[in-house]
Formats: sequence, structure tokens, C-alpha cells
Amino acid sequence: MSTPMLPPTPPEAPRLNSRFWPWLARTLLRLSGWRLLGELPNLPKLILIGAPHSSYWDGYYGLLMKIGLGVDINIMVKREVMDGPLGIILRPIGLIPINRSAALNVVDQMVQRFAEKDRMWLGITPEGTRKKVVHWKSGFLRIAEKANVPILTIFIDYPSKTFTFGPVVHATDDHDGDMAKIREMFTPYRGKHRNANG
Repeated sequence: MSTPMLPPTPPEAPRLNSRFWPWLARTLLRLSGWRLLGELPNLPKLILIGAPHSSYWDGYYGLLMKIGLGVDINIMVKREVMDGPLGIILRPIGLIPINRSAALNVVDQMVQRFAEKDRMWLGITPEGTRKKVVHWKSGFLRIAEKANVPILTIFIDYPSKTFTFGPVVHATDDHDGDMAKIREMFTPYRGKHRNANG
């Protein structure tokens, strides 16, 4: 029996209000050969972190995964990206503009969004760039701790063409310790151009 391309979507997850886009995304995923392994947690609020992020293709396949699941996962982008006609296309599929010049910093903007919503999933690439980095950005840990929201790890692996849902972790006040444990989980996985730690 073949493994399903996408796992079932849990009832507590925030949903996309569309049937066409999930159908199209699943069709494109089927043609690409990529699969999503593991189970989604049945939680109304969640931060999802994916790595290694070494190519623009990560965003393409990741977007197909999220839309194919029919889950409304918010992804932060610069406010300028959402200006004009492009914003009309990107807002319905979960991209949210970040105002870096606002009085609230990005962490506090996201904490406020979590407080205002009954259901919200937020996707973040902790490396913050496609290039090799020594240190991951700790913003996701600060958001998770302040908003009291768990973190789901997502491992990207190009050799096997899979995105794998890993364990759910909880941020503590020891961000350095949390980061070391989380990064260790990503060690076996290989991106298009490198692994998560080099």
C-alpha cells in the first residue's frame, strides 16, 4: 500500500477557505514527486519551523504542501512584497505583511496576532536566509515563549523528496539550550545545496 502524499488535516487546524487551490497544489505535488511524512498535531495555535532552507524551491514546495493540506499557515513577508497587485494573490494563501518600522517589533507583532486569534499557525524559516549561517535567528523561540505557543519542527530532505513533521517542542526561558536541541534534530536532513548545520 503506498504512503499518502499528504497526511490528514486535524480538525483544530485553521483552514483555507478554498477548494480549488488545495486541489491545484495536490496536483502539482503529485507531479513533482514530493511527499509530506508524519502527523500534524491537532492544535489551534502553532509555530512551524522548516529547515534546511537553501533554495527558492523550498518556498515553492512548502507553499504547495501548506495549500495542499488546506491549512491556513501564515508566513511572514516584508510589507513591500504585499503592496500592489501581488498582495491580492498572496493574502488569500496566508502571506502576511510585516511592518518593520512599526512601534511594535516583529516578535511583538506576532505575539499580538496570536492573542487576537482563536486559531493561528505561523510558518518561519529560522535560518533567515538561503545561505549557510552559523547562528539561527531566535525570533521563533521568543514568539513561542511570549505567546505560549508550541513549535512544530519540519525537516526538509531533498534526496528523499520529503518534508517530515518532527516532534512538537516548547520554548523555555533558556533560548540557547532550546536552540541547540532543536538544531540537533535537523542534522540528518539535506537541503538542495547543504544540510541544516553547514
